[in-house]
Order: sequence, then structure tokens, then C-alpha cells
Amino acid sequence: MANGVTISDADTPFLGNVVEGSVDYKGRPVTRSKSGGWRSASFIIGVEVAERFAYYGIDSNLISYLTGPLGQSVASAAENVNVWSGTASLLPLLGAFIADSYLGRYRTIIISSVLYILGLGFLMLSTVLSSIHSDCQDTATCSPPKFQIIFFFFSLYLVAIGQGGHKPCVQAFGADQFDAQDPEERKAKSSFFNWWYFGMCGGLFMTLCILNYVQDNLSWGLGFGIPCIVMGLALVVFLLGSFTYRFRQSSDENNPFIRIGNVFINAARNWQTTTSAISVEQEVQGILPHEGSEQFKFLNKALLAPNGSKENGKICSIDEVEEAKAILRLIPIWTTCLVYAIVFSQLNTLFTKQGATMDRSLGSNFEVPAASLQSFISLSVVIFIPIYDRILVPFARAITGKLSGITMLQRIGTGIFLSILSMVVAAIIEKKRLQTALEHGLVDMPKATVPMSICWLIPQYILFGISNVFTMVGLQEFFYDQVPVELKSIGLSLYLSIFGTGSFLSSFLISVTENITGKDGQISWFSDNLNQAHLDYFYWVLAVLSTIAFTAYLYFSRSYIYNKSSSL
Repeated sequence: MANGVTISDADTPFLGNVVEGSVDYKGRPVTRSKSGGWRSASFIIGVEVAERFAYYGIDSNLISYLTGPLGQSVASAAENVNVWSGTASLLPLLGAFIADSYLGRYRTIIISSVLYILGLGFLMLSTVLSSIHSDCQDTATCSPPKFQIIFFFFSLYLVAIGQGGHKPCVQAFGADQFDAQDPEERKAKSSFFNWWYFGMCGGLFMTLCILNYVQDNLSWGLGFGIPCIVMGLALVVFLLGSFTYRFRQSSDENNPFIRIGNVFINAARNWQTTTSAISVEQEVQGILPHEGSEQFKFLNKALLAPNGSKENGKICSIDEVEEAKAILRLIPIWTTCLVYAIVFSQLNTLFTKQGATMDRSLGSNFEVPAASLQSFISLSVVIFIPIYDRILVPFARAITGKLSGITMLQRIGTGIFLSILSMVVAAIIEKKRLQTALEHGLVDMPKATVPMSICWLIPQYILFGISNVFTMVGLQEFFYDQVPVELKSIGLSLYLSIFGTGSFLSSFLISVTENITGKDGQISWFSDNLNQAHLDYFYWVLAVLSTIAFTAYLYFSRSYIYNKSSSL
């Protein structure tokens, strides 16, 4: 947004304090002391708190709305939630592509925020209209009007589209406020991802404490309307920070997608090129052997023009080849984290339905909404992140000498291991819940409350919350740090796509399991009567799959080669 702007001498700051590669909203060079850093990041983290409040205001209790007012079965509702969550997590790939290639992050955030607000408004309207026109008092015996269902899902996916542009760009824009060339700001950038997730979970915690209660006890219209108002305020806050932001200058080089694509095309054209020819070309270009030169060696063929010719413009540079290799290195890490995302999908679907069958009373007059138990994930994150950032990281830094204490991949792996423990605990607790239902003769009474406190579920939520501090934050920093500088939004959308794909895989896994275990008149593991179902078996399956994926992750992470500019 700074192209073509003439800068006067009066507008030119002292060069020693200028942040290279960044400009202000008018296209002028920016100084370190008057722009970016935590000053700008605080605006952006505030926007993230509001956005997560709005998003989880829909996501965390969506299964209750689908099985309640919309009258869907548990299995159908869980599949719909997973499909929507998956779509919402994959759309950032499109949003990031548009931002990195055409609009820029700032404009994309504004446009997607408007779509987001519009979708939330329509969502509120769909529930209000249904309450005005519906004469049905029992959702178990009648279905809502078809128009209401269509309008509801249209609104829901409009929210997903808005989130698809908002989510990757806001976080990348926030990280852009720190200069990686400055040692202090580089250290602050690593902390930024911790505090970003802290703010995100703060928004989620408020959602679970406030919105879930409003939705379950007061009104779904109000429960969807509050997020709409909050997102409107978030847009205002974001715009107010415009005067302090640093904007990345567009590179004069080719589009990064074209550059990386040309590497694969040239390498494919030179598939018959011998290793000796590549070695000669590397010597001519003065390229010394390095750690990454032996990995994905077939891409080194892009250093030569097709058919060995020396035509200008057809030879890829070593930097372009390294960019392509950096993208390929991400694939095994991305793939082995998918099972973690499948486990993550259970938090607001099966965990919530599991809790709804248990004793949720606090005192004589208050009943805890089942979805509110997810607040223990946020609470554990809010408590543990300051401990991690202020105590564990400095301690580990003193031992390892790394700015981040431990490597990003070590951090991610620690969280995956904790998620396995979470599923083991969940399976054991669910087995106890089923045993309690059997002992009290409640197996054939699906609406009866199992006399077992919902507090039994707290350990599995806390374990997963702590695992998020390691894996979720680690994945965010990893995918931002390990992609080319022009593709930071794409990097974060790749991180989000793990959870989108995981949601779809979770939906597929539930569907297959439902068909296998429920055939020939047998009781499905996901029976609507959870006292007859076997969620514990499904949790054990996920624990085994997670262990297999974790083993593969350890193998690939040991051989991973970090980018030269990475701070680990």
C-alpha cells in the first residue's frame, strides 16, 4: 500500500532507527520507537480476543443447538459440527492466498471482518425468526421449517468465510509488528505467539462463562447476537490502531507462488539431468555444500535451464530452490499432526454430549452448561502460559542457549504426548460413567442424569489445555517461521488447515465407526442414548492412532532441517 509514495526529507526518520522493509499507513519509512512492537500488537491481540469470543460463541455450543432447536441426532450433529469446523479451518488457505497475492493483510482483515459481522447478524436473525414463526414446542417430535434450516446454515458458512480471511491475516499481521533483524524484537516475537494464544483463550474463557449460559438458559438469539456486537467493536479497535502499525513492503520479485512453482516445473523438465551436471552448475554458481543441499536433491535440477541450455530467465536461483524445499519439509510435520487435530475435534462434540448426561448441579439452583467445561482448557492455558513464558523458557534458555528455550518441534511433540494422555484419561472416565449408569439402572433411560459429577471430566480438559500451550502455540510459530517471508499468512493458514482437515477426518471416522458398529441392529458406539453407547472404545481408538502418529512425528522431526534465519 506504499507503492508510488514520494517521501520528503522531513518525513524521513533517522536511518539508524528505521525498520527495514516496513512502512507506515501512508507509505513512509517507520522508526522502531514510534511503530510496531507491543504497542501495535496489543491492538491486534485485543482484536483476537474479541474474534475468538465470537467464533467460539458459535463453535463451542453448536452441537447443543443442532440437537436441540434443529432436532438432529447426536451422530448427525457431530458430523455437521466437524464439517463446519473443518471448512472454517481450511478457508484460511484461500484467505491467505488472496491476502499474500493481491489485497494485503490489512485490507483482507477489514473485508473479512465485515463478512464476519454480517454472518453473525444473519445467524441471530435466523434464531429470532424461528422463535416468531414456529408453533412447535417439542423439537423431538417436529422439525423446524426448511427455510430456517437453510438460512441458518447459510449464515453459519458466511461466518466461516469471514473467519477464513480474518484468522491467518490477523496473526501474521501481529507477528509482522516485530522486526526479526533486531535481537530484542526477535525475542519478543517468540513471546508474541505465547501471549497471542493467551489472549485467544481469554476470549474463549469468556465465551464459555457467559455465552454458553445465555444460550442454554436465556435465548439463542441473544447468544448469537452478542458475538455480532463484539465483532463490530473489534473492527473499530483494529482501525484505531492503524496509525501505529508496520506494513510490510511488497517485494519487487515475482509472486512467491510463481517462484516456487517454477522450481518444481524446471526440476520436472530436467528429470534426466545427471547428478554430475548439477554439481558442476553448483560449482559455477559458487554454491557450497550445506545441510539442506542433500535433502530433496531432485529440486536441485531446477538450477539448470531445460535441456542444459543457458537461456536467461529460465534458471532458478539457489534461494528459490531452498524456498521450495522449505515448503516440502513442512509436509511430514503437517501430516503427522493430523491425529492431534482429530482429538481436538472431540472437545466441543463428544466431550460436550458426554458431560450433558452427568450431574451438572452446583448448589440447589444452578446447573453448569456442559459446553462450559471447555473453560478449563482456557483456564489451564491462561495459567500455564505465563509459567511457560516467564519461568520454563528462561530456565531452558540457560541450559540450551536457544532464544525459545526448546526448539519449536520439541515443543509441538511435548503437546502431542500430553494429548495422548488426555484421551487415555477420557476413556477411563467414560468407562466409569457407563458403569455408574449400569449400577443405577439408567442404561435404558437416555434423558436421566447419571449420578456422577461432571467434575470427573475436568482432568481430561486440563491435560488437553496444557498440551495446547505446547502444540498449538508451537505450530503457530513453526508455520509462521518456516515459510518464505512473503507467505507468512499462507504459513499460518497451513497450521489452521491441520485442524480443518482433522475435523473432516473426525467426521469421516465417526461416520465409518457408526456404520460398522451399528449394523445388523447392533447398538452403535455413538447411540443417541449415550448410556448404551461406547464413547470409551472410540477414545481408545484415538489414543492408539495418536501413539502411531506421534511415533512418526518423532522420526520426521529428528531429520527436519530448520531455515537458516530461524531462531528455533
